[in-house]
Amino acid sequence: MLKMVAGTGAAAIALSSCKSLQSNPKPAATGGHINHSVAYWCFEPHWDLDKTCQISKALGCKSVELVGPDDFPTLKKYGLTCALAPNGTPDPPFVKGFNNPEYHDMVIASTRNAIDACAEYNFPNVIAFTGFRENIPDDVGASNCVKGLKRIIGHAEKKKVNLCLEILNSRVAIEMKGHPGYQGDHADYCIDIIKQVGSPRMKLLFDIYHVQVMDGDIISRIRQYKDYIGHYHTAGNPGRGELNEEQEINYRPILKEIAKTGYAGYVGHEFVPTGDPLKGLTEAVRVCDV
Repeated sequence: MLKMVAGTGAAAIALSSCKSLQSNPKPAATGGHINHSVAYWCFEPHWDLDKTCQISKALGCKSVELVGPDDFPTLKKYGLTCALAPNGTPDPPFVKGFNNPEYHDMVIASTRNAIDACAEYNFPNVIAFTGFRENIPDDVGASNCVKGLKRIIGHAEKKKVNLCLEILNSRVAIEMKGHPGYQGDHADYCIDIIKQVGSPRMKLLFDIYHVQVMDGDIISRIRQYKDYIGHYHTAGNPGRGELNEEQEINYRPILKEIAKTGYAGYVGHEFVPTGDPLKGLTEAVRVCDV
């Protein structure tokens, strides 16, 4: 009986502590060198947008990203930025990209609208994708990407908004943990496209998780590509889960290197929670806050 009472009391205290954390999360971003952002789609199953904004703000994050223009006013209400906006193409947006001329008109029109919305709210970046191979040779896909991106990059320059081409891994055949068939699956491939577009508004979305899966050598690549990187994403590997000690990426020295390069953009936390989402997000912000 005494053990049962003690156990009940401990459970009640733990539950009370959990509820307190959920209602009043403590600041985790205090270093001042990293601008933290939260990828909304990862936390949408747990919190609505208002709750995500409230928690992000309380943790010291400055952005909730991958939120469409209809929700930009909600971000502004909380004094938050959308560090990286979706390009407005139908889900999944990474399938039909710039590597296939058949999709150029559709992708360019949607991207133009996203650029305009970001310019109106003074948000910095719109995402871009190569698209899936669809039997398109890599050299042809790269050439098609350059042609398509050159059709829209002038508008991005005019509106002072960056386009960020994302590298995604093609090795992991699990939904949203990898994308078999995606053409821009190596950093060098994406960088070559960006260099050929030749605009200061054309950037790389350096997703640390995806780069680790495909290429590794993260810190050296950050040093190598620093002038082309417009946005970062984080997640643990393997599994795209939390940034805890059960995964292999040593995030703290990586973020120190990012800060050392003088990077002034945002680091978006884009991991899929496997446990308490607030605990995982708090841990991610603390680990990456240098």
